Amino acid sequence: MCYGFDGQAALRQSLDRRDLLRGSLAALAGIGLASGLGATAAQAGGHHHGRRPVPKELISLQLWTVRDALNGSPGYDATLAHLARIGYPRVELALGYFGRTARELRRFLDGIGIKASSSHDGIAADAAALEQKIANARTLGQRFMVVPYLNSDREDDWKRWAEQMNVEAAAARRASLRYGYHNHAHEFTIDFGNGRRPWDVLTEELDPRLVHLEIDIYWAVTGGITSGEGVDDPEGFTLDVIRSAPQRVLQYHVKDRDPATGDMADLGTGMIDFARIFRGHQVMEYIVENDTPDVTPQQTAAVGYRYLRRLRF
Repeated sequence: MCYGFDGQAALRQSLDRRDLLRGSLAALAGIGLASGLGATAAQAGGHHHGRRPVPKELISLQLWTVRDALNGSPGYDATLAHLARIGYPRVELALGYFGRTARELRRFLDGIGIKASSSHDGIAADAAALEQKIANARTLGQRFMVVPYLNSDREDDWKRWAEQMNVEAAAARRASLRYGYHNHAHEFTIDFGNGRRPWDVLTEELDPRLVHLEIDIYWAVTGGITSGEGVDDPEGFTLDVIRSAPQRVLQYHVKDRDPATGDMADLGTGMIDFARIFRGHQVMEYIVENDTPDVTPQQTAAVGYRYLRRLRF
């Protein structure tokens, strides 16, 4: 699952005049915002001939986005069936299996035509838990397993976690699984007091032969703005993060950023130029996410899917 850092206060501190200008351009150039098919000015090139689309088979949804629907109404089964009707071919699991075993969940997902291609799982508590985590992922037919969140202002903690992730990633590799780490903003904003940040430790210590990165574009953009390094060019900062890391970036979390508040926004209604980032680096999975859906979780899911299907880059 995808957790925030310092909540709304940290986001609002990151506002700048350039965000507001880009938001105005997005509003002017948006396409079909009422129906959830909007695009920013830079992204409105979705209809240009010769540009490639995001392949449908690579579009996914992080289930944290629809957690309220999963835990409440209409419930897990109906929500997943709705995602299948929207057109999602795959999801990234979070929040457990909702009363099913991995085998039972696989049978249910197969029945509605959705693949669990990835999951968010914390670092295992012990060897037995790691073995079970890997066994579940294999049963579900996953290709990826990703550590979703770590946070500390102590450099030694990040070094220890990187060492643990390398061990887990080696075990995952033996089981034909790809093992990754998912960023937030604080990896770029915490200063250990020596000019080094968690991102520096992770990219130095994680074995690039074993561990890949799942870049959350919203959080990378926000981290760049909050730290000051990406204020003038948030997408450029994000591309620098991607290109400079020794680890391969194989997955994206794709969620937008409201230009007025800095909060998360449904895809196509914010200020992030996704087409530019996608042109700069393509991945194996484009995962729609919004921790705080604009209207309902189901509508956010539909808006995100349609947006990626229309986008050209």
